[in-house]
Amino acid sequence: MTQQEIFEALDLSTTESGVFAGDWMQGSGEMVSVINPATNEALAQVTMASEEDWEKVVANSVETFERWRMLPAPIRGDYIRQLGNALREKKEALGALVSLEMGKIHAEGEGEVQEMVDICDFAVGLSRQLYGKTMVSERPNHRMYEQWHPLGPVGVISAFNFPVAVWSWNAAVAAACGDTVIWKPSENTPLTAIAVTKIAARVMEGSGFESVFSLAVGDGAGVGTWMSEDRRVPLVSATGSTPMGKILGPKVAARMGRTVLELGGNNAIIVMDDADLELVTRAVLFAAVGTAGQRCTSLRRLIVHTDIIDSVLDSLVPAYEQVPIGDPLEEGTLMGPLINEAAVESMMAAIRTAEDQGGKVLTGGKKLDRDGNYVEPTIIRIPAGADVTAEETFAPILWVIETDSLEEAIEIQNGVDQGLSSAIFTESMRNAEHFLSHVGSDCGIANVNIGTSGAEIGGAFGGEKDTGGGREAGSDSWKAYMRRQTTTINWGDDLPLAQGIEFG
Repeated sequence: MTQQEIFEALDLSTTESGVFAGDWMQGSGEMVSVINPATNEALAQVTMASEEDWEKVVANSVETFERWRMLPAPIRGDYIRQLGNALREKKEALGALVSLEMGKIHAEGEGEVQEMVDICDFAVGLSRQLYGKTMVSERPNHRMYEQWHPLGPVGVISAFNFPVAVWSWNAAVAAACGDTVIWKPSENTPLTAIAVTKIAARVMEGSGFESVFSLAVGDGAGVGTWMSEDRRVPLVSATGSTPMGKILGPKVAARMGRTVLELGGNNAIIVMDDADLELVTRAVLFAAVGTAGQRCTSLRRLIVHTDIIDSVLDSLVPAYEQVPIGDPLEEGTLMGPLINEAAVESMMAAIRTAEDQGGKVLTGGKKLDRDGNYVEPTIIRIPAGADVTAEETFAPILWVIETDSLEEAIEIQNGVDQGLSSAIFTESMRNAEHFLSHVGSDCGIANVNIGTSGAEIGGAFGGEKDTGGGREAGSDSWKAYMRRQTTTINWGDDLPLAQGIEFG
């Protein structure tokens, strides 16, 4: 699809407002240019929210929440079902817009939209399963149970690398729980947020609940700060870098608010000497090169057993050198551009640092001489413990580290501040179970014989340590968007106290 076809299909223009509060507001903040990373040319201009705009967005979200929470959950779920169907209808165009604005290849762009559809399906079912537990009371003629209530307006801060899916993980689940949602997308990718909000607005039009899904485009100093400090937003779910989380988290905590933080990932795959090398090559290629290494679950470190490291590299290096790099909307492209020029320079700086620390570039390592932010996917063999491998570089750099034992490999893997995703390739049940045990991977995600990226929405997504500790999407992640209440009912004629206390 061409840019014009994409814009027409999604009702977009080259000048858009980034403020929606039940209807589209003019927006009185600064204008931001949206840049195509494949060409570095402007796609559109978007008006960001001012503080006055923010006040209107929050006020409408609060007012709508008071009524939305009173709807039976299955009725809320039906609106989400309609949203999922509307996203299905726009999957091709919306996936193409993700590629155009963010730079991931079209298959991945459509895959991201499919994640939105999938989480809507999940949330529809969830709307009939917001279970509480019944507990046995120690007091006679008493019943004790817990129930879950809607929390309030939920702030969602999404990053450029998954410009629509991460919003849906939060928004579909939060709305099923009875919350309203205020979205602050990345300033790099506001068009996809505007397109999705327009789709959601058409679903909610005429319902009286148009402000269930609101939008406030802005930067961290503006909307990000207002959201983090606003007591009317009891939960902020933020995806981004660890430094961003370390600023936002304390601001929310200072007002006793809640956070779901999905921050940096410095993910590793351990390859043992009994691994299936064909699986390893395929898994590493997608995990490290997919989305040009710009996933929070992208593979950064490959920790390989001494006995097979040469065989692994003999397979991996030629595979890297055959990766088609180019326009993400062109058929056959497997790797598109980095998001901007700053990301390119960050990658080049990391490569220079690695060479200074004893690293050897085996393939790649250069910026391509063409328009756009294109780089070569890079493999660097580097000593264990090199400082550069402790930091997350958001680019297609793979550090290859040699090890001679599983215990050492796990120590290397866990020896970084981040703890998002991890994997091991082995045919040994003992190795796999050791890796998954209490003394194994310390990450929120641990896989066996698959890569670090490509999580399914049915499982809780998130990590430990500097990754933030939050969980989104499936399993019981919905509990973050609700408040728990323990209830005890005395249906007898006496008033016994707990712990056998006698009073009076």
